[in-house]
Amino acid sequence: MGSGSSVNVQYKHSLQKSENAFKAAVLIQQWYRRHVARLEMRRRCTWRIFQSIEYSCEQDQIKLHNFFSYLMDQFTPSSSKERDFISRMFVSGESYKEAELEKYCDYESIEVPDSYTGPHLSFPLLPDHATALLEAFQQKQQLHARYVLNLLHETRKHLKQLPNISHVSTCYIEEITVCGDLHGQLDDLFLIFYKNGLPSPSKSYVFNGDFVDRGKQSLEILVILFTFLLIYPKEVHLNRGNHEDHMVNLRYGFTKEVMQKYKVHGKKILRMFQNVFCWLPLATLIDQKVLIIHGGISDTTDLDMLEKIQRNRFVSVLRLKKRKESSGKPQIQAINGESESGTDAAPRLSLQPQSAQAPSTANRREFSRWLRQTVQEQIDTCRRLVDISESEPEELTYSSMVSLKDADEPCWTRQEEWKQVLDILWSDPMPQEGCRENKVRGGGCYFGPDVTEKFLEKYSLQFLIRSHECKQEGYEFCHSRKVLTIFSASNYYEIGSNRGAYVKLGPDLIPHFVQYQANKTAHLLTMTQRISRVEESAFRALREKLFAHTSALISAFKSYDRDNTGKITLSNWATAVESVLRLGLPWRMLRPQLVRSAEDGMLEYKSWLDDLAMEQRSQEHIQSSLLEVIYRNRSNLETIFRIIDRDHSGLISFEEFQQTWKLFSSHMNIELTDDGINDLVRSIDFNKDGNIDFNEFLEAFRLVRQCDSALLAAASGAADSSETSVSIVQLHKLFK
Repeated sequence: MGSGSSVNVQYKHSLQKSENAFKAAVLIQQWYRRHVARLEMRRRCTWRIFQSIEYSCEQDQIKLHNFFSYLMDQFTPSSSKERDFISRMFVSGESYKEAELEKYCDYESIEVPDSYTGPHLSFPLLPDHATALLEAFQQKQQLHARYVLNLLHETRKHLKQLPNISHVSTCYIEEITVCGDLHGQLDDLFLIFYKNGLPSPSKSYVFNGDFVDRGKQSLEILVILFTFLLIYPKEVHLNRGNHEDHMVNLRYGFTKEVMQKYKVHGKKILRMFQNVFCWLPLATLIDQKVLIIHGGISDTTDLDMLEKIQRNRFVSVLRLKKRKESSGKPQIQAINGESESGTDAAPRLSLQPQSAQAPSTANRREFSRWLRQTVQEQIDTCRRLVDISESEPEELTYSSMVSLKDADEPCWTRQEEWKQVLDILWSDPMPQEGCRENKVRGGGCYFGPDVTEKFLEKYSLQFLIRSHECKQEGYEFCHSRKVLTIFSASNYYEIGSNRGAYVKLGPDLIPHFVQYQANKTAHLLTMTQRISRVEESAFRALREKLFAHTSALISAFKSYDRDNTGKITLSNWATAVESVLRLGLPWRMLRPQLVRSAEDGMLEYKSWLDDLAMEQRSQEHIQSSLLEVIYRNRSNLETIFRIIDRDHSGLISFEEFQQTWKLFSSHMNIELTDDGINDLVRSIDFNKDGNIDFNEFLEAFRLVRQCDSALLAAASGAADSSETSVSIVQLHKLFK
């Protein structure tokens, strides 16, 4: 009996112990799940902050470009010299003829000094050249400008012979590797080659655009990719991305990177890059079943049209230039392709003799023939008038040969062609049905699963591969696994923010993914540490954005504070912040990270804004009212400075500034004499060296902000200085 009782006690004790252990395990599991859920919520909020700010900057870039385009279209030059100067400043390299471009970028005249220790290139290129480049760039060496220009020259010649849509087959290759955005992150490219192998006759690659901008080694990436393209033209394929655009490069870093690395020949190199970018193919088709494009599609995407358009005409796809016929003034073309007047006017050819009356546009084939005949007659007339010889034949490209081959096919307007290119470079998928304008980015469209399904069915495709969007895991499926996004730049927003990935396709076209982190620090961080680090960076960027809109936020807060108590509810705070920043963020959820103290659910908004100002001042040591303006406008100002600084010298000449100011004054309807412009430019040239550098440009903007009201008062009271004073104030008001 005693022993049985002892066993029973031991059993109960063991059972109780097991029960406690089970309860503890359940509690730990519940705690862990809540912990992971909170981390996931923090990660998603952080991700939305980064993406909202990124897309907001893209909107600013497009708005800025449209603003300058508007000025260009509305400006009427007073002389041929003025017209030529403005054209050189704001019109890209598409106006360069073949012979002119080769003469301008004459690499043979550049000598390589004996002291140069970097890699040497000779053409045709061999695999050893690519290996030497990889080793040199790993050791932070720089390729000589002569070799860069020579490489670009050969790359351009090769790209001109390629179709708009590259066709690739898996019949002769084991697999094809597709890489997404690299954005100047050379370490990611090195890691891809390390894991997957270098391009070779048995290792085919497709790089899906956005090679440049944001990262610091965009040029090295392009040099490596162009080198492999020339060595293995059948195994390496490059698609154009929305960042292979000289207007985008002005804002996001590639232009600045080239000029810093090649101070003497940087202008020539940039010009060649601009021209090479516009010759990059627009898409790649694998086995006629998988289409690879950078951005996406729309409900009007037409592969037949994309096959035949002359892609090199679209040096920048941010805007389509269009002219009015009736008024003689240019017509504005917005990013969404809608003209200001809402009507399409065809350009008029005024030379005689006129051709026969145009046939009805209903018969497109007959109309196409008539149009070509009319254009040829006009060309012949021009040649006779200016005595131009026809002895120098124009070099045939793939696009021109396709145009000649399909001469009897329907012709498309420039607007239709531009819309096709814009959509495939800038569009994003969405979970909802339909197709609508992409107002978040400012360009392209959002396309739904129904649009994808119809497109795939129309062209007998299995699925689409696109890039253009950063994904936390480096890739993501959507639209019932019919659209695959691949993104190859790891740690894009911050160390630990995302993985990079590439996808491999075999003859069965089943995707196999490889993920990676190119930064060693990211491997040492725990998940909590990674999220905390990325979160800190995201909220720092968001606080800068809030501080940059201090004035607008105060006005929004006061609209809810009608009794001037200096306090508003947290709900009104969230509504007011969104009305100003328009980032589409869950402000109520983000509030604990942004608003530290609130009594009884009320926020003292002035002290909150003072805290933001103190945080930014501690970093910049500038008066907060001026710093707010700098934070809000610095990117735009820097882009404007680079647009005006047409030769990318880092200095604005007086002539460049004078001609640009004529654009501004025509937009603002103010009369300004040449003497007034000279006084204005001399007042900005603080060190009196005859040029305006970026610091002077920025300083002038700050000083104008500081004494805006004083200058207006002085302008109204003093006749002699009113012209210059009002001009400076108006310059500031352009960016307010």
